[in-house]
Amino acid sequence: MSLRWLILIIFDVFFALVALCTAAVVRLGYLEATTKLSDTSTYFIVVIFVIAILFSSHLMDTYDFDRNTRKREIFINTLLSAAASFFFLSIIYYIDPAIMLGRGILLLSIIFFAFLQYGWHVVFYLVGRHNPRFCRRVLVLGTGPLASQVGEFCSSHDRNFVLAGYASCNCNGASENERQSENIVVSHDLVVGSADDLMAAMLKSQADLIVVALSERRGVFPLRDVLRCKLNGMEVMDAPSFYELVHGKLMLEHITPSWIIFSTGFRRSIYFSLCKRYIDIVLSLAGLFLTLPFFPIIALAIKFDSPGPVFFKQIRVGNKEKMFNLYKFRTMCQDAEEKSGAIWAVKNDLRVTKLGSLFRKSRIDEIPQLYNVLKGDMSFVGPRPERPEFVEKLKQVIPYYSKRHFIKPGLTGWAQVRYPYGSSVEDAIEKLRYDLFYIKNLSPFLDTLIFFETIKVVLFGRGGQ
Repeated sequence: MSLRWLILIIFDVFFALVALCTAAVVRLGYLEATTKLSDTSTYFIVVIFVIAILFSSHLMDTYDFDRNTRKREIFINTLLSAAASFFFLSIIYYIDPAIMLGRGILLLSIIFFAFLQYGWHVVFYLVGRHNPRFCRRVLVLGTGPLASQVGEFCSSHDRNFVLAGYASCNCNGASENERQSENIVVSHDLVVGSADDLMAAMLKSQADLIVVALSERRGVFPLRDVLRCKLNGMEVMDAPSFYELVHGKLMLEHITPSWIIFSTGFRRSIYFSLCKRYIDIVLSLAGLFLTLPFFPIIALAIKFDSPGPVFFKQIRVGNKEKMFNLYKFRTMCQDAEEKSGAIWAVKNDLRVTKLGSLFRKSRIDEIPQLYNVLKGDMSFVGPRPERPEFVEKLKQVIPYYSKRHFIKPGLTGWAQVRYPYGSSVEDAIEKLRYDLFYIKNLSPFLDTLIFFETIKVVLFGRGGQ
């Protein structure tokens, strides 16, 4: 157990006690609450409450330092943790009503604790990450270009890592090309040891994590020494996994089919898929019910703005590359691609009407896609559905591009909230990094995070062109 984890839990226990006492005083009054809480038989109830709170927090990754680097992530984890606490404690109180302190105390104590936990974790995570004592020290195995790149990742502003140093690889037994690929390009002052005695380098640099960043592993990888470190309790990961952890996207140029096969993730249970579909139906019905009264107003506005139909229909590539008709409110002039053929929209695109520009920035044009979600062509969250003309072109130049079609496309997605609108092959590569990260880490937490990020994107009008 690390020091920062211990500090976090000790204060969570303290705040859980404060929340329970405050809720008891609010609900029962000071005299009755102090009488009940000072009774020794109440101690068992308090212990049950604290254990349920800590267990729920752990279950919802509230103590995962790599998943709590922003206020929004901390907020979502705290919210999910509070919901889980309420669920578990309700079951416990249902089984044994005798351990309840009083009606209403459960809900109030969880609300109070959620507020206290959120404030405390924001201070701890965001202040603590600037303190090297609370950062994870990374020893990079390798001194070549890839190792240098990993060293730069450690300097990212919003993550909890600090570079402890590099361990060089002597490349004995490697070919000339393999040796050249590991030429030292990092500062010699930062080389703290060699792969011949990786354990000593680890202890010297006081590192917590080894990142293997060899440009070419064949004939070079120090298997015995890495294995020794691993069996001594050190965490070891490769450069693509570290990149994913730091940036929230995949390192396409360094992943292989075997990396995809043996890495964690990419798993979708039937229960998760059913729940996701159920939520899609409920949300799309609710969205259509709330927005349908505005359709006539929007239709009139489009008709007054420019000649042409109200709705825009276009073929897009869906799940398993199945084609479907995507519906939107029209934002471009009629027959916009009659002469040019299929082209990406660009900034200040002349084809976009005055009203269309407003609709694109506010995402109003995408409201009819709720029908696509209801039909099952799309999900609320998933990769953006692309046009078949672009997909065929991108599949030829971008490895793994077709892998984004293993799930349903979405109204919003990880790439849409983390990267602005793209209109080039380079943009498509960057977006694919995020799309594959989403497919690999698909979970209720990630969908909730994307939902909150989408609200921010819509409010600030980011991404649309």
